[in-house]
Amino acid sequence: MKLWSGRFSADTDALVDELNASLPFDRRLYKEDIEGSIAHADMLAAQGVIDRAEADLIIATLGDILKDIEAGNFEFKLADEDIHMSIEAELTRRIGDAGKRLHTARSRNDQVALDLRLYLKRRIEDIHGEVLHLIRALYKIAAATTDAVMPAYTHLQRAQPTTFAHHIMAYAAMFRRDVTRLEDCTERMDYSPLGSGALTGTTYPIDRMAVAKALGFAGITENSMDGVSDRDYVIELLSDLSILMMHLSRFSEEIILWCSWEFKFIELSDRYSTGSSIMPQKKNPDVAELVRGKTGRVYGSLMALLTTMKGLPLAYNKDLQEDKEQVFDAVDTVLKCLPVFTAMLETMTINRTRMRSAALQGFINATDCADYLVRKGLPFRDAYTVIGRIVAECVRRGCTLETMTLEEYRAFSPLFDDDVFKAVRLETCVANRQVPGGPAPKAVEVQLEGVRKFLEERGVTLHDEA
Repeated sequence: MKLWSGRFSADTDALVDELNASLPFDRRLYKEDIEGSIAHADMLAAQGVIDRAEADLIIATLGDILKDIEAGNFEFKLADEDIHMSIEAELTRRIGDAGKRLHTARSRNDQVALDLRLYLKRRIEDIHGEVLHLIRALYKIAAATTDAVMPAYTHLQRAQPTTFAHHIMAYAAMFRRDVTRLEDCTERMDYSPLGSGALTGTTYPIDRMAVAKALGFAGITENSMDGVSDRDYVIELLSDLSILMMHLSRFSEEIILWCSWEFKFIELSDRYSTGSSIMPQKKNPDVAELVRGKTGRVYGSLMALLTTMKGLPLAYNKDLQEDKEQVFDAVDTVLKCLPVFTAMLETMTINRTRMRSAALQGFINATDCADYLVRKGLPFRDAYTVIGRIVAECVRRGCTLETMTLEEYRAFSPLFDDDVFKAVRLETCVANRQVPGGPAPKAVEVQLEGVRKFLEERGVTLHDEA
């Protein structure tokens, strides 16, 4: 018999039970549900709503149920519908009428809202830690490659010289923003909805703040109708995870390009690559491709929940049951992707020679050559035209700015002198870009210092533990 069956004279159809049940996926909330129930029972006793002896029995038995679940000795029954009723039914089976008192001054509406906030706060902490580990890996890669010259691209065409460190630090900047977004999301969801009841609170003299404090929340939700129907925090988290996966996907695309024979800037470890069933020469970047592919999965969860929420009137509606599968899947996906992605980066080999060879082609030092003429007194637009003509001539003759003679340079402008050859050297081009945020080694060192402080403020050490 269902715990809510008093009003009904007939059992629900089996198909309705199957559609209605959330236990197959919300059972993962068992720990949070029990913790919330323990805090609720303790508060009810403190407020004189139930006897202290009954509360202590409830709390002890809930502890036993928790141990049984974690030991795999608990039978979840689909007829119980959800994790809340599953645990309450077992509690009542074990201790009788005392178990029936637990739900006093509480509804499943505020109960599930509480459980989900507790659960997501913990999963955000897990994701937060994984992103910090990724940033730590990027820091180490960048610190070791501040002199590794490579071409930077626009439109996927070689554009200007940079360093591998500078390129990697661009992703470190993205992931730092992801960290702060997760922190902001946690701050906004850190309010307990318990005590909101079904939608209008309760007539019992409960202490919502005591429960919130016991469960580690910063405070309580201010409106009971909002407390049970709010899923902004889930949508915000899904949005944050979508942006995070977008960053991982962009990075994955570059990893895929860089390890191809056409680039060969890096080589991935055999441990983080796969082969072909028919082509023996293949070494495929499947980790990066899977991360890129799974990004759409997380996007889908965000769009699904936004669509679910867009037409819901206040307060609780059964549609809200659809939030869990979406956010659970997104969280699981991100937590699968992050550690293997970080390990893939930590074990890849960087081909400095190949990167520099690519940087020597494509006239990526043309802007620097124009700047050389500007420093000699020529207006930039005129210098731009001169260098454009030189590049066209080099393309026609199959030479580069480095291999032209001084006489050939002077055929285009008398301002050229012997120092032009130093000016167009890749290392010079990079070193001269000392503007904050630029690729010059000194500028990258400043960026590295910013990352170091960011990590240390969050308790992450940059030294490997012995």
